[in-house]
Amino acid sequence: MSGPHAGAASWATTVLAQTGMELKLLLRSGESLLVTFGIPLGILVFFSVVDVLPTGDGDPVEFLVPGVLAISVMSTAFVAQAIQTAFERKYGVLKRLGGTPLTRTRFLTAKVLAVLALVVVQTVLVLAVARVGLDWTPAGAPDHLGGTPGPDVALVAGGMLLGTAAFTALGLLLAGALRAEATLALTNALYLVLLLVSGLTIDLESLPRPLADASVFLPSGALGLLLREGFAPSDSAPWVLGAVVLGAWTVGAAGLAARTFRWEP
Repeated sequence: MSGPHAGAASWATTVLAQTGMELKLLLRSGESLLVTFGIPLGILVFFSVVDVLPTGDGDPVEFLVPGVLAISVMSTAFVAQAIQTAFERKYGVLKRLGGTPLTRTRFLTAKVLAVLALVVVQTVLVLAVARVGLDWTPAGAPDHLGGTPGPDVALVAGGMLLGTAAFTALGLLLAGALRAEATLALTNALYLVLLLVSGLTIDLESLPRPLADASVFLPSGALGLLLREGFAPSDSAPWVLGAVVLGAWTVGAAGLAARTFRWEP
């Protein structure tokens, strides 16, 4: 095989091989496994069974599922990916890529694909645990023919993809601009703050009104809004605001990352 087809085959082979390696790196670390799987699933199970969080008037698990899916995206695309990339830059891994067939563009593509693959696994696990272990049924899901419309699958899937893009861009922005230790500290700090102020685990009605109103303009708040609308569609369209906010964060973070990302330690 020669010509464009050979080039495309080579591109696909190297990217897929590196994607597999990125997945292994993300999954072999105990800290990474805790962030990507342990924390989201722990929040879902514990706070669904122990009703101590202000989650509104409905069933806690119904409130928590969309928020935990958003937390899963943050855990993988932002925290785990940013820290891993930052330390790869610190130890000269990114700098050495210039002399390999992988190339930096293929390397970043592989990172994005690995994050997407892991988010899919997280989504399946969260929904399976909620459905089988916690007897969760999405609000509005039809119990019989002619019942009310169920979840908007396209909106949920689109929200997860857009959220993954936004948080991946934010993670790369920090990893490429800050020292590895600063990236480690800042991503964990931001992760904890976003958990508390974005309406993912706590009903926004229990927060001060200015903070609740501002939360939708955070990437985590916008993602939570999209997913809640996806699981419980309403006649209004607040999901449009969530999509616009997430899109703005994605474009802004990706643009800044492209300008400031440093490949050298």
